[in-house]
Amino acid sequence: MKEWLRLPTDASAHGPQIDNMIAVVHWLMVLLFVGWGIYFVYVLFRFRKSKNPTANPAGVRSHFSSYVEVGVAIFEAVLLIGFSIPIWSNVVTAFPAEEDAVVVRVVAEQFAWNVHYPGADGKFGRAAIHLVSSENPLGLDRSDPDAKDDIATINQLNLPVGKPVIVYLSSKDVIHSFNIPLLRVKHDAIPGQRIPVWFTAVKTTKEIQESMTEEISIVDGTMPAALGTVVSMLDYAGKDGSQLLKKGDSFSEDMIPQLLQSGVKSVVAAPATPTEISCAQLCGLGHYRMRGFVTIQTNDEFNAWLVEQASYLIQ
Repeated sequence: MKEWLRLPTDASAHGPQIDNMIAVVHWLMVLLFVGWGIYFVYVLFRFRKSKNPTANPAGVRSHFSSYVEVGVAIFEAVLLIGFSIPIWSNVVTAFPAEEDAVVVRVVAEQFAWNVHYPGADGKFGRAAIHLVSSENPLGLDRSDPDAKDDIATINQLNLPVGKPVIVYLSSKDVIHSFNIPLLRVKHDAIPGQRIPVWFTAVKTTKEIQESMTEEISIVDGTMPAALGTVVSMLDYAGKDGSQLLKKGDSFSEDMIPQLLQSGVKSVVAAPATPTEISCAQLCGLGHYRMRGFVTIQTNDEFNAWLVEQASYLIQ
């Protein structure tokens, strides 16, 4: 079923459970569709006019349908009380300790994702509403000792692979929905509330790109617009040996004529930004622009990125 549904690449530890649940729900819908379809055909045949020329005002006197209704209600209660609530409770109580996780604040606004890292001291600095501006969307008070090393980015979330991540969601204006499909994460960001959501990425962005690699035909001189921005996953050289495309380079239609002249009829490519943050809640006229990017790195790469961002604060 999961293959038929063409679910996107899964890059999170809890992803298989989500995908299995989606598959089970679809199998249940197939069962109900087929079952009710068979029942509908049976009723059309069983109660056709030729076999029932006159109406029966008494109707069905059996209590079978009542028993079925009670049985369905009991079954649903068992699913809810016996399975759904305990599983959800286990997920909530299994929240990782902050000292064992990467803790990040994400503040949504029309139409951007503001990301706040606590810095080397592991403490979030003070933020104040009166300090909020276009240059300081988080309202960080840099005079606070805890805020001096805090790192802030806009629409860019960097995370380490294999380590729990706790994201505290909030919003500056309206309700938004923090959605990272490849990590199977979706949660509302509500004004006036600080809502935690946690997950663990199990693939780096490079590994995700490898899993999403596909061969793109360029014979007609164009590439499908639906692909968006892509990067080459192989090296391509011209007839004279000069390098036309290097693995990891952005690939655009401008390069197609040169590739065709070199005898290249297709390019192996992958999305440039496979892991994105989207807003899954209609939040205004600019909703379509509310797009962020997630970069999942090795621990060493992530720590190097933090050091690089901290160096900009010193400057």
